[in-house]
Amino acid sequence: MSPEIAFLPFCQIRFNPSWNGLFLTRDYLTASFAIIRHNIRTYQSAGVLAVVRGKQNAESTVRKLEACQSSSDQLEGWRYFIEKTDLKAGTDPAEATQRRQAELEGRELKALQETKAPILPSPDPPR
Repeated sequence: MSPEIAFLPFCQIRFNPSWNGLFLTRDYLTASFAIIRHNIRTYQSAGVLAVVRGKQNAESTVRKLEACQSSSDQLEGWRYFIEKTDLKAGTDPAEATQRRQAELEGRELKALQETKAPILPSPDPPR
């Protein structure tokens, strides 16, 4: 707990709506989130594990996964994160992984095309 929070009266900690999620936007309540497993040491992705509705559900699921994770798995660098997605909650993890990968590759290709420098004529004219 941060030092600022540690000295607040209990009622302010418990009932402050911004800290317990009462003011989440409708988007975060109804949007779908992909739960992704990746390795922070090797940058390897194990893909999408699940697609769930709502940010709180996604965060809760990640906490459950982390609680069940073995210490050796954690030491190897495996972690979980959530990512907002257009996929429907309950989408098959293999299909979600495939679609996410295709989307990432599409974004990468677009970024590469946008950053290519235009070919400029040589400053020395031909003689």
